[in-house]
Parts: sequence; C-alpha cells; structure tokens
Amino acid sequence: MTTDRNSFFAKKVRGLICLLSLLSWFAWSPLVYAAPAKTHASKHKKTAVVAKRRVAQKFVSGKRQAAAVQEARSPRPSFGQIAGLHRASDDLNLKSSVALVIDQETNEVLISKNDQAVLPIASLTKLMTGLVVSEANLPMDERISITQEDVDTEKGSSSRLRVGTELSRGELMHLALMSSENRAAHALGRTYPGGLAVFTRLMNNKAQLLGMKDTHYVEPTGLSSSNLSSARDLAKLVDAAHQQPLLRELTTSTGYQVAVGNRMLQFNNTNRLVKNPTWDIGLQKTGYISEAGRCLVMQTRVAGRQLIMVFLDSAGKLSRLGDAERVRHWIESAANAAVIKSDVQLVGG
Repeated sequence: MTTDRNSFFAKKVRGLICLLSLLSWFAWSPLVYAAPAKTHASKHKKTAVVAKRRVAQKFVSGKRQAAAVQEARSPRPSFGQIAGLHRASDDLNLKSSVALVIDQETNEVLISKNDQAVLPIASLTKLMTGLVVSEANLPMDERISITQEDVDTEKGSSSRLRVGTELSRGELMHLALMSSENRAAHALGRTYPGGLAVFTRLMNNKAQLLGMKDTHYVEPTGLSSSNLSSARDLAKLVDAAHQQPLLRELTTSTGYQVAVGNRMLQFNNTNRLVKNPTWDIGLQKTGYISEAGRCLVMQTRVAGRQLIMVFLDSAGKLSRLGDAERVRHWIESAANAAVIKSDVQLVGG
C-alpha cells in the first residue's frame, strides 16, 4: 500500500513538473521569437541612420562643389573693375574698359577710352619678351631645356611643355608669341645671357627707350599682376614690334607643331581673328589674368588705313574680339560714307 502511494505521488510530481515546464516554455517563447525581430529592427534602424548620414555628407559635399564651381565662374574683379573704369561709356558700346585705336602712319587718334589708365597687361608682356630676344640676335637654333624654374608658381597654370622638354630658341619664341606658352616665355628670359634679372632689366630699358613711361615689367610671361602698362604705351610697343619681321610672322601664325620626345604637339593661335579671311592682321597678341581681364593688341589694315588697336580689361571671353569687330565696322562704315559724300559732291559740281 505504501509503495502504491509513493508511486502515485511520484507520478503526480512528474506531471506537475511537466506542466510547469510547458507553462514556462509558453511564457518565454514570445520573448524568444521577439528577440530576433528586435535585432532585425535594430539593424534596420542603424542602416537608416547610416544612410541619412551619407545623404547629409553628399549634400554638404555637393554644396562645397557648387560653391567651388561658382567661384570659378565668378573670378576676382579686375583692377579696372575695382577702379570703376567699366562705368565709362563710349559711342560703340565697347566691352573693354580701356581702348585706343590710332592711325599708325599719322598717329591720329580714332578712338580713346581710359587710354592713360595703368593696368596689369597679362601676356601682352610677351611682345616685349619677343622684342628683346629678337633684337639680341641670339642663335635661334640653340637648344633650351624646360626646367623646374619655368613652372608657374604665380598662378599655378598648366603647360604641355613638361620639365625636361628640349626645344630650340626659335620654337620657344613661336610658342610664346603665338599660343602664349608661359614656360616657353620664361625659359627665353631665364636662358638670356646674364639670366632672368638681366633680361627683365633690359625689358624695362627698352620700354623707356620707346617712351613707355607708364610701363614696368617684373618677369617675362605676364603672369604677375605687377607687369603694368597703359594703352598709350602699348600702342608704342605694337608699333616697334611690328618693325620686326620675325615678330610679325610668329604672332600671326595660325598653328605650329613641335616634336616632344616621340610625340608631335599641336599648338594654335590664341586669337581666332588671324584665321578670319576678312581681317588683314600684321601683328597681334592676346592676354589674360583675372587682375587684367581679357586683353588684345593688334596692328591691322582696315579701309586702306594701317591701324593699331589696343583693348584692355575686357569682360567675357569673346568680348575683346567683338570690340575689334565693332571698331572695324565703324571705320569701314565711315570710309564708305566719306566715299559716298565725295561722289555726291562730284556729281553736284
């Protein structure tokens, strides 16, 4: 009897234990299944946070890039703009704040606008560089190597003439005057007998000899805004440079190829007017740095007259060429009107 009771109670205990275990399992199972869901939700939350951060970073980066692009599109104002020269008006609505057009043979001034203002002249400097080199009668076939000294540290401009490139003095002259190659111009001054300091001094001496009283040079490329001149002075420089056949030839060349190692590099003129058959250009040079604006000087024949044109501090890439076109059309129209008037007088007489 005692054994049966013990067996009965043992069964009851085992049953109770099983029941408690089953109840415990049901009690804990939601948490067991909820745990992975919670972990999964947590992963989604972290992913969302990371994604938001990435979007924010891209937005900030995009704003910085947009600001950089805007800064590139809106360069610093030129010295002429700071001085208020663009407020000056003229009958032809020229976009250059400084303009001078004279008859090369009679010195008659046809157009004058802020012509005595002294401003940076950018690569118009290279006309004086070419003039000093050509008058020195140095051997044009002498080989010159581009060195680290010729690399632009003033504006950080690029060049296809790598350090170590070797060209003749004549080739460097061609590239400097036609395509405004800065390393070529610097190498011409650096390798001049006596070095760069002597060359720069000769540039200033030549300016004084030509009566260019408002002109000052500190280096041969025009990258420095300390190279200064006026339209009046530059007209004298154009007249003197035009007397040199080599400078006439090189500045009006439309294109030129040079061999650099195993490659042939093609360079083109920075002034598209030299390719225009309606223009008769004897000498020209363009220039640009932000402090100077867009610049252009030319010797050209218009309506039978030998003219010198100077345009400084022009806003817009093509505006200096547009100013040249406006001046030419005005002179041609005036010449045609004079011919018509003369014919009328002859008929009336």
